[in-house]
Amino acid sequence: MLRPIEPTERPPAPAYRVPWLIRRDDPAHPVVINQGREAVDFVRVFRDDDAGRERTQLWGQVLPSEDIELCLCAADLNEVVVTIAWFRPSDGLEYVWRFVA
Repeated sequence: MLRPIEPTERPPAPAYRVPWLIRRDDPAHPVVINQGREAVDFVRVFRDDDAGRERTQLWGQVLPSEDIELCLCAADLNEVVVTIAWFRPSDGLEYVWRFVA
């Protein structure tokens, strides 16, 4: 819905490129790489598979160019959805990104 912009309103945050790159050399063990220029904090990875099981991994801080292997051995690779959540230190906001393995 359109609405007038008030002159006192704070402008929206600039666009932010998702820092993750997924290397899929081995489909059961994709590698998640932080290709951004800054570290990301409190990284959590959630995996939902076709059996309805949710699994969570806590990665903590992930540095630029750091890579982490994600084990999807017990999942049906045609049905698994991976969600990555993290905080940017520069703005303190939480970001969420999903991909299908």
